[in-house]
Amino acid sequence: MTMGVLAAVAEFERDLLVERTQAGLSRARAAGTPLGRPQALSDADAHTAREKLSSGLYVAAVVRQYGTSRQTIMRVRDRALQESA
Repeated sequence: MTMGVLAAVAEFERDLLVERTQAGLSRARAAGTPLGRPQALSDADAHTAREKLSSGLYVAAVVRQYGTSRQTIMRVRDRALQESA
């Protein structure tokens, strides 16, 4: 019986936690707070990286210039190719 009571209290607390989390996210969205992980490159940096790639610079060279991962630069390049298609 004791375990049943503890399980019920734990489930109730979990439900409260979910409600508080959802309320906080809703409040943050309403306030216009950006959610999620910050971008590795700003829009201006991404545009400049695209220009460097289109001018013939290697991906590895662009990665070294911006100090970001290779995958980030590849994603910027692929997004530019999709937008132009």
